[in-house]
Amino acid sequence: MQIRISWPAGSITATLDAGTPTAQALAKALPLASTASTWGEEVYFDTGVSVSRETDARQVVEPGTVAFWTEGNALALPYGPTPISHGGECRLASPCNVLGRLDGDAGLLATVRAGEPVRVELIED
Repeated sequence: MQIRISWPAGSITATLDAGTPTAQALAKALPLASTASTWGEEVYFDTGVSVSRETDARQVVEPGTVAFWTEGNALALPYGPTPISHGGECRLASPCNVLGRLDGDAGLLATVRAGEPVRVELIED
């Protein structure tokens, strides 16, 4: 399953594992519009989707991971260190459900500014 995440300065696509309950819940809510927040080198935003933490949720992930922060009903898109990272790792605020990976350069997310509109849509085959 592919999604497109757009903001005023650009967009990026991501490939999600359609087999996860969180990805399925997110897909049902698309398209969605939200407002970006940033935390170190992470962009996150509310999705209006409420799901439970999955058993394989992780707090430390690779840059470009598409994660779902269950405590904030938010997509979390880390592209580098956050304020609680050790070294260069991507450490999320708490364990998050892992949905997939961004396609291409996750560093594009550095152009997202807090307060900007964000849109997420399903890319139809």
